[in-house]
Amino acid sequence: MSFTDPIGDMLTRIRNASAARHEKVLVPASRLKLRIAEVLKDEGYIKDYVVHKDEGKQGAISILLKYSPDREPAISDIKRVSRPGLRRYVPTGEIPRVLNGMGVAILSTSKGVMADRDARKQKVGGEIICTIW
Repeated sequence: MSFTDPIGDMLTRIRNASAARHEKVLVPASRLKLRIAEVLKDEGYIKDYVVHKDEGKQGAISILLKYSPDREPAISDIKRVSRPGLRRYVPTGEIPRVLNGMGVAILSTSKGVMADRDARKQKVGGEIICTIW
């Protein structure tokens, strides 16, 4: 388990569960992870998420994965961009387009965690947490 990078751990769990065609995946909860789950749901990459307060001291988030009718995962890849050893910050004009807009970059900005599209709309830059498509 990666305790140095809890977000990387969350993304890896989602990637692995999606590849193994699991219905849901459980990740330890935090406010940042909750916001990431929210953006994933808004962008249509996951069905839903449920917060369990009773799991351990910090609680857990149960993420319900989404698949096409022929069991293809909605998430084909999810990558950590900014990590504890190498933070990646971008100004508004340099927010990357993931697969020419087919994918989404999730950013942590001064106005909260949001998708790249929203960050461009609100004209805020920030730390690129991950990319997903």
